[in-house]
Amino acid sequence: MNPATAAKAPQLSFLKAINEAQTEEMERDERVILMGQDLRANVFGAAAGALDRFGPARVRDLPLSEAASVGIAAGAAMNGLRPIVDLTVASFVFNATDQLISQCAKARYMFGGQARLPLVVRAALYYHGGTAGHHADRPYPMFMNVPGLKIIVPSTAPDLKGLLKSAIRDDNPVLCFEDANLWGKRGRGAMPEEEDHLVPLGVAATRRAGEDVTIVGIGHGAMLGVQAAEALEADGIDCQVIDPRTLVPLDWAAIEASVRKTGRLVVVDPATRTCSAASEIAARAAESCFDALRAPVLRVTTDDTHVPYSRPLEKQIYPNLEKVTAAVRRVTGEAK
Repeated sequence: MNPATAAKAPQLSFLKAINEAQTEEMERDERVILMGQDLRANVFGAAAGALDRFGPARVRDLPLSEAASVGIAAGAAMNGLRPIVDLTVASFVFNATDQLISQCAKARYMFGGQARLPLVVRAALYYHGGTAGHHADRPYPMFMNVPGLKIIVPSTAPDLKGLLKSAIRDDNPVLCFEDANLWGKRGRGAMPEEEDHLVPLGVAATRRAGEDVTIVGIGHGAMLGVQAAEALEADGIDCQVIDPRTLVPLDWAAIEASVRKTGRLVVVDPATRTCSAASEIAARAAESCFDALRAPVLRVTTDDTHVPYSRPLEKQIYPNLEKVTAAVRRVTGEAK
């Protein structure tokens, strides 16, 4: 789509992307069902029109128990359905970890491939908004450590729609983490032109081409990477911005090719620093691209601390434009 056409195209919001993806897949496959809390009342907006269109048998309101929700969905998936579980806030995923790790991730392997787990768990990353410690986690790195789970973290609405549709069709459990900070920013994008818009899992996107330094941005970090690249262009620093989109499987080939081209790497990750997705990407770069690196790999992450309720305090702990540009200047030797 050329820029002029894109400017005139209808804009897709994160919420609309979720609704369209779910509706299209439910129309395509009668085995797809929605499960979660307050779906029939459409309290959070993602299930708009679903009850009237598909009926109560395919739109299931469940008790307020994340462990029960995922456990029921796992059983339904192993018996031929393709559930989408809406856990709303990403921090609530912790309540379902036993089901996700001990059952969903392991069942296909433990049963020698006789069981399939076509299950999607959706959860929004509600950080940076004064939601305090119990609602502001970004837990996707923890699940990267669990074999058998796939993880997507989209940064644009079209990618969210395409990845979610692909996840629903996948025969493995997929965790979809939706960065709420993008809903009104890079969370918008031109409506895909193709009738059946799919984004394959495990394929990164190049948000901006460049020659001097690679910025890998996850979720909101992808938007910060693009903003930093635009800000640094005036100083003659040419940044290439890679958005993995999928953390498991990770498109390492795309990241490695970019790092080998630029010789420098900055990873922007909204998760806390220790054992983050940024840490894994940095470690792989050190192992695979050491001969090509011209500067240390730098991570721009959230501080290893609990999220304070105070917004002025909370604002300081996350990656921001200033931190990203400072890291890029450091690896290029242009630190001010």
